[in-house]
Amino acid sequence: MTGVTGDGHSRRAAWQWVTIAIGLLVLQAAILHAMGRVPICTCGYVKLWHGVVQSSENSQHLTDWYTFSHLIHGFLFYAATWALFPNLAWPGRLIIAMLVEGGWELVENSNFIIERYRSATVSLDYYGDSIVNSIADTLAMVTGFLAARMLPVALTIVLALAFEIVVGFHIRDNLTLNIIMLIYPFEAIRHWQAGPPII
Repeated sequence: MTGVTGDGHSRRAAWQWVTIAIGLLVLQAAILHAMGRVPICTCGYVKLWHGVVQSSENSQHLTDWYTFSHLIHGFLFYAATWALFPNLAWPGRLIIAMLVEGGWELVENSNFIIERYRSATVSLDYYGDSIVNSIADTLAMVTGFLAARMLPVALTIVLALAFEIVVGFHIRDNLTLNIIMLIYPFEAIRHWQAGPPII
């Protein structure tokens, strides 16, 4: 009888975590809508993948080259929450990661950051994410977090480096360059980013 009760309690707890996670996604979408972000691409349709970075449809569909950065966010947030909150169950740490990721998505789609991207990087056609893309970015982070929980640490690190190298050489941008150019843009990097794909 005790075992059944314990299982039932675990299932209820799991549903509570899922409910909180869904609630955060809904809240993120609602705030983005209030900020004036479009629900889907103004082109009128939603694609699973959009691979052209220098276009008005970048960051408008479900996934794109920057999805890999959000997977890495998940890797990093898993490590950070494990180090900062070692006694907290992993679903609780995932909720913390979702709060951070969702908060960044709201900041990233503020007019200040949008103009920063447009003035400091080669993203001249960037006018903010669609709501669909922003939610998909958060879900990519969740995927990365769950992957880091299950995979060996060494493999997670290899994947993160592979994502950064391949994406960096193909679109001449990645998580590392994105952070550098947002905080302190270098003209040399911007000039390099204007070139064609290397691989």
